[in-house]
Amino acid sequence: MLRLKLFFIVIITAIFLVISICTCGQGSYKQTFELAIEKYRVMLENTSNYDYFPRTQNTNNALIYVKRSDWTSGFYPATLWYMYEYSGDSLFLDRAKNFTASLENQKDNTKTHDLGFMMYLPYGNGYRFTADQSYPPIMQQSAKSLISRFNKTVGGTRSWDFGNWEFPIIIDNMMNLELLFWAFRHTNDRSFFNMAVSHADITLKNHFRDDYSSYHLVDYSKTTGEPLHKQTYQGNSDESSWARGQAWGLYGYAMCYRETGMKRYLEQAENIAHYFIDNLPDDFVPWWDFDLTGKTNEPRDASAAAVAASGLIELAGQTGNNYYLEVAKKIVESLSSDKYFDKNINVVGNLLLKHSTGHKPHQSEVDVPLIYADYYFIEAISRLISLEPSTSSQNIPISKNNLAIYPNPARDRVNISSDYELKKITIHDLTGKEVIATTDTRSAIHIESLRQGIYFVVAHTQLKGVTIRKKLIKL
Repeated sequence: MLRLKLFFIVIITAIFLVISICTCGQGSYKQTFELAIEKYRVMLENTSNYDYFPRTQNTNNALIYVKRSDWTSGFYPATLWYMYEYSGDSLFLDRAKNFTASLENQKDNTKTHDLGFMMYLPYGNGYRFTADQSYPPIMQQSAKSLISRFNKTVGGTRSWDFGNWEFPIIIDNMMNLELLFWAFRHTNDRSFFNMAVSHADITLKNHFRDDYSSYHLVDYSKTTGEPLHKQTYQGNSDESSWARGQAWGLYGYAMCYRETGMKRYLEQAENIAHYFIDNLPDDFVPWWDFDLTGKTNEPRDASAAAVAASGLIELAGQTGNNYYLEVAKKIVESLSSDKYFDKNINVVGNLLLKHSTGHKPHQSEVDVPLIYADYYFIEAISRLISLEPSTSSQNIPISKNNLAIYPNPARDRVNISSDYELKKITIHDLTGKEVIATTDTRSAIHIESLRQGIYFVVAHTQLKGVTIRKKLIKL
C-alpha cells in the first residue's frame, strides 16, 4: 500500500515540478538547516568542555554528556563540521576542531568496534572541509585499531566485548566499515579493503531473513566460523525487525557499493530499502521496531528515519531511481515538522529531533533526542541541498542554465561550457567526494572510470567565490 502511495507521489511530483521546488525544495531545507544552526550556536555556550560530548537530553531539556570513549562521542563534532560548512561561521570551525582533536587518543582504542562513528565521522568530515594533513594519520591508526578486532576464521570484526556471546557481530558494524575503505584508499594496504568486504559478505549471508528484515546480532563460533545464534538484542523480540538496525543495513550496503562497485551490495541495499519503505507508517517515521507499527503506546524512532533518509539519497544517486529520493524527501519533511523537530531555541539543550529511541528493551533513552539522530538528519538535509543548483557568494545571479553539460546522461565523456570563463571543473559523488578535477576547461572530460549513478559537476568561474553546480547522470 505504501509503495502504491509513493508511486502517486512520484507522479504528482513530476507533474508539478516547479511547484514542488518552490514549496518543498531547497528553500525549505535551507530554512531547516539555518534554524538548526541557530539552535546549535546556542548549544555551543553549554559545550565548552572538550572532555565531554552531548549525547541526549533529560526531561528538563538539559544536555546529558558522555566521555570521549563513548560510541556516540564523534557525532557532535561531526555535526559541527556540517554547521561550519554551511554557515562559514568561525565559531563552528573552532569548536569542531577542538572537539575533534579531543578524540585523538581514541585512535588506539582496540576495545570498541565503533571507531567509524567515533573517529571517521569527525576526522573524515574535518579533512573533507579543511584538508588538515594531521587528520589522515589519526584515521589510519584508528583503522588499524579497528582491524585488530577482525577474526580470520569468522571473517568479520567483533562487535561487543561484554555478554556471554562467543564472537558477536551486530548490524550496526556495517557503518564502521567506511573507515576501513577510507584507509585502503589512502594507504593502498589491501588488507583494510579485504577485511571490510569479508565482514560485509558474512553479514549479508547471515544477518538477513528471506524478506530482507535483519537480525540485530549474530553470534559466531571462533573455532568454525559458523553462526551459533541469531537474535535482535535491541529489538522487540529475536524474530522482530528493529527499525534502526534496518536503517544501518540500508545505509551500510549503499556505502559498500559506493566504495567497491560490487553489485551484490547495491542489490542488498535496494532490498533492505524496499523492506524499510514498505513498512513505514503514513508519516514516514517508523516505530522503534517494525513489528510494533501502529501500537500507539510504543515510541517512534526518529534516528532510524534520519539514517534511512540519508542512505536513500545516496541509493537514489547510485541507481538513478527517484523513488528512493522521493521517500527520503518525505522522511526529511516529516522530521522537519513540529511533531519531530524541536524548533524552540532553549536556554539548555537544543538537540534538534524529538522522539528517538535508543534501547527500549533496557528502558534506556526512550522517546528522547539523540545526537546521532541530529547528525544523520543534518547529513540528509545537506545532501538534499547539494542536489539543487549551486549558489554564489556574491550578489551575482547564477543559474544552472549558465552551465551546459552534453551529452547528459553520458557514458564515456562529457563536454562542459558556460557563459562564464572557467578556471577549473570538478566532479563529485553524492557524498561530496571529489572524483575528477581538471583545469582544462575546454576539452571533453573522460568519465569512463566512474560507476553508474548521479554526480555533480562544479564549474569554478574566474569570478571570486562563484561556482555553478549541475547534475550529471553517468550511464
